Amino acid sequence: MTKDGEDMVLTIDFESDEAIYIQLRNQIIIGIAAERIREGDSLPSVRQLADNIGINMHTVNKAYAVLKQEGFIKLDRRKGAVIALDADKLRAMEELREDLAVVLARCICRRVSRQEVHGLVDEIYDYYTGK
Repeated sequence: MTKDGEDMVLTIDFESDEAIYIQLRNQIIIGIAAERIREGDSLPSVRQLADNIGINMHTVNKAYAVLKQEGFIKLDRRKGAVIALDADKLRAMEELREDLAVVLARCICRRVSRQEVHGLVDEIYDYYTGK
């Protein structure tokens, strides 16, 4: 549940090779980037989210643990999981460098040009920032 009372909509692809907890993590991060979820918003309880999606509570727990470790949420005994962004930009830049290294290597192997990569990055960035 977000601050304005809206239910958070998450879509899980049960046929995907990507682990469900990673899908949850990614969708929550995308929700934050797109400002559908904001700093201070509470996420659904582990039980509530697991029931809504039809998955195991341990899977939701794992997604929340990863989000906490990565600095996207804090866990509060009274409020549950709350969006609390880690302001450590240097750490974020290093994580981005590591993630991009693999993605760009894959692109180079598939002969995706520098200009195509830049265009795609600009398109995605503009989508999340509403430009």
